[in-house]
Amino acid sequence: MTSQDRTGLEVDRLTHRYGSKTALDGVSFSVEQGTFCALLGPNGAGKSTLFALLTRLFVPREGTIRVAGVSLQENPRAALAMIGVVFQQPTLDLDLSVVQNMKYFAALHGLSGREADKRIGESLSRLGMAERANEKVRSLNGGHRRRMEIARSLVHRPRILLLDEPTVGLDAASRQSITEHVHGLARDDGLTVLWATHLVDEVGDSDQLVVLHQGKIRADATSGEIRNGQPLAQAFARLTNDCEAAA
Repeated sequence: MTSQDRTGLEVDRLTHRYGSKTALDGVSFSVEQGTFCALLGPNGAGKSTLFALLTRLFVPREGTIRVAGVSLQENPRAALAMIGVVFQQPTLDLDLSVVQNMKYFAALHGLSGREADKRIGESLSRLGMAERANEKVRSLNGGHRRRMEIARSLVHRPRILLLDEPTVGLDAASRQSITEHVHGLARDDGLTVLWATHLVDEVGDSDQLVVLHQGKIRADATSGEIRNGQPLAQAFARLTNDCEAAA
């Protein structure tokens, strides 16, 4: 495998402001293909702003973003085609069935007929949702709705999967199940995953961990290296509290 084949997500000196407030300040990090990277930060750290820039809801004025080697600024259509997204707020039509929601999404990506059916079947099976394909989304519990959103984000076979606080509001068992599924997508399918969260128990020792606080990167290494023998919650509190004390 060449180094180009390992290209995942690259963010370089990304800065974004809302008027006089700086939401992101020179943010730089990279995630290799097949890596599960947790973006950990408290509420207000800048995680949602970063996701808005990565999905081109906002256009960065400073800094660059590359998706699988493709510049998001120079070639947005090609870059966005390689991204799958699960936003924090659900974006499902509750009155359609699971498969109807999936077919609508596939059509937006120019997929129809047998090819769309094949990909939808593969995605639902991968997330353990095949048996619920004909159920109305309204009848699903929160965990199954999230699984469906993840399955939907994979229909166009992206190389990068972005998930913004994907387990908010779910019970502990659903959170663990979804976290394990997405780890499997990185490990087994080679997806590059950026998982934004404020929950330390969703991060494993071997995961890449980027700590974002007050718009700046405070740490970027494996979770095990960052916690260095202490509980991750304690290391995270130290990183964020030290920053506040120094401010």
